[in-house]
Amino acid sequence: MTTILVTGFGPFPGAPFNPTMPLVRRLARLRRPALAEVTLVPHVFSTSYAAVDRDLPKLIARYHPDALLMFGLAPRAKTIRVETRARNASSILPDVCGASPRRHSVEAGAPPARALPAPVRRLLGAVRAARLPATLSHDAGGYLCNYLAWQAAEAARRPRGPRLAGFIHVPNIRRHARPGAAKRRRTLDDLTRAGERLLVALAAAARR
Repeated sequence: MTTILVTGFGPFPGAPFNPTMPLVRRLARLRRPALAEVTLVPHVFSTSYAAVDRDLPKLIARYHPDALLMFGLAPRAKTIRVETRARNASSILPDVCGASPRRHSVEAGAPPARALPAPVRRLLGAVRAARLPATLSHDAGGYLCNYLAWQAAEAARRPRGPRLAGFIHVPNIRRHARPGAAKRRRTLDDLTRAGERLLVALAAAARR
């Protein structure tokens, strides 16, 4: 049995609705033959540094996931972005608790970036197979998404940590469809379709 920890984030300043929250809940309910031997563990982080520091180690210690599939919102993105690395950089923007990092790096003395241990080109192909635009990204930003990606990459380096850790940035979506309106934004159904393919691809890689 393969275990995959699937995570998203709650709202944050400037984004009162975060589509990764309902996305993770939908993915946790998937029942597909390709995922028959996969245990999905859903978790939505409060968008705070303290929540990531507190919850991620506990989740890994409790479930011993083989892989992490993490989702975050990139409000200005036009495509789904498959992140290839986490940067050792922090933003001064406060989290939902009003806290900001005290330094400009995530980890003092560490390299400027860490590659995410994930089959990124396979994940890219999975999103495109769902008929959605996708790109590889080398910059996960400096906010909570990048912070989580860094901590996940670090966890994968430790004994008994997850072997794979992929981070996916999604664009904003249309919450309510308007009859006859032009489709300018993706929908939750679109993200769910891509998320399903991402899970199947990551599960296949984790079994190898």
